Amino acid sequence: MQYSIEVENIKCGGCAHTIQQKILQKHPVNNIAIDVENGKVSFEADKDITEDVGQTLKSLGYPETGSVEGLENVKAKAASFVSCTIGRIQKD
Repeated sequence: MQYSIEVENIKCGGCAHTIQQKILQKHPVNNIAIDVENGKVSFEADKDITEDVGQTLKSLGYPETGSVEGLENVKAKAASFVSCTIGRIQKD
């Protein structure tokens, strides 16, 4: 089945690269697609594991849209900056 999660803080291909690599390492998914412009992560899985994938995304700094605010949002943005930088380095 196809699943999608709308997330915050995706800015570029570096972010997308990190997201794709980490999800593939941690979850049994196929056909991951990251829509940078619309902040959407889509994937195929045999069962609904969106909650687990969402936790992985949050730990990388890409929380589900509207799920964090205040200081937690600032922390997510900082984590996404680090994830983005790592993704850019690994991608090149």
